[in-house]
Amino acid sequence: MNELMNQINEQLDAFKTNADAYAQKGNKAAAARARKASLELTKLFKEFRKASIEEAKK
Repeated sequence: MNELMNQINEQLDAFKTNADAYAQKGNKAAAARARKASLELTKLFKEFRKASIEEAKK
């Protein structure tokens, strides 16, 4: 679970950095990286949900 949380935090940081670069500077490459990070976050959040349900059952 800790590893999953670390991955989520890394992707959140990447998303924030790239989304800010796009919003403030209009950097189109940063927008693509932010979209990629958001897709990865979606997968990680689904994994987190499954893992948290499993741990709650214990």
